[in-house]
Amino acid sequence: MPPKPTTQRWFATALAAATAAAASLLASCKAPPQPPGTPDAPATDAPARQTPAEATKTPPQASSASTPRAYRKDAARHLYAHNTQRIYPGKMQPHLYAIGVLEVDIDKNGKVLRLHWLRAPRHAPEVVAEIERTVRAAAPYPSPTRMGRVTYTDTWLWDKSGRFQLDTLTEGQL
Repeated sequence: MPPKPTTQRWFATALAAATAAAASLLASCKAPPQPPGTPDAPATDAPARQTPAEATKTPPQASSASTPRAYRKDAARHLYAHNTQRIYPGKMQPHLYAIGVLEVDIDKNGKVLRLHWLRAPRHAPEVVAEIERTVRAAAPYPSPTRMGRVTYTDTWLWDKSGRFQLDTLTEGQL
C-alpha cells in the first residue's frame, strides 16, 4: 500500500486539478475563430444593419406553402437568413426580456403589406420598433405562389442581448 500523501501534497494536487479544470472551462467559452478577412462583430448590442449590397440582392425563391402555417416556416427561415448574427444560439434562458406575437401580411410578390401586433411587449417599445424594422428590412419574402397573398403569425422570443428566436424555429428554453 503506497504511503498517504501529506496534506501539503494533497492540497497542491487538488489546486492543480482545479486550475486545470477552470482553464479548460474558460477555453471552451471562447468564440470560434473568425475566417480570414471577416470583420469582427460589433462590441455593442446594436442590431446589424444591411449594407447596400445586401439590400439589392436577388429576391428569394417562391414558397410552395399552401397554408399560412406552412408559409410561416418559409418566412422564419428567410428572416433567419437575413439576421444570422442576431439569432440567439441554442436554448434560450427561461426569463426572456420580451415576447411578442406579430401578424404579417405578405402580398403575391413577397412585399410586406401590414404588421399587426396581437401581443406587443409594451414594457419594451424599443423591441417593438426593432422587430418591425427587422421584418420590413427582410423584404421581399418568398412569394406565396399557391395562396396569392398570405397573413401569417409568429411569436418573437427576445433576449436582453438583442438576439432573438422565432417560435417557429426555436430551440426551446433552458
